[in-house]
Amino acid sequence: QVQLVESGGGLVQAGGSLRLSCAASGRTISSYNMGWFRQAPGKEREFVASITWNAVRIYYVDYVNSVKGRFTISRDDAKNTVYLQMNSLKPEDTAVYSCAADRSSPANLRNGMADYWGQGTQVTVSS
Repeated sequence: QVQLVESGGGLVQAGGSLRLSCAASGRTISSYNMGWFRQAPGKEREFVASITWNAVRIYYVDYVNSVKGRFTISRDDAKNTVYLQMNSLKPEDTAVYSCAADRSSPANLRNGMADYWGQGTQVTVSS
């Protein structure tokens, strides 16, 4: 069992920055592909970013088009933590952000699948 706890959300003005953290316990995240998702009120949960491995176990990052160039996902396996650095925030980024872990396939996160989910942290971007 993996427990994921997000932190770092809050209220920020458009153009500002936040860094979200996802602290994992129970298992080392080195065995997992990790990702971030978000869900805005009245919207479906949306894939945001993932950090996974390719066939030769090289880190591969992926982002939804709307956050490319603004968000950066990273991981620190020694701290068992995944981060999402969010810059140039827009009101459209307002959502509950959740991290997720999956060990079955690197493609699972992009396809909205994960073995474990955090409870989420609220990010609100004002106009």
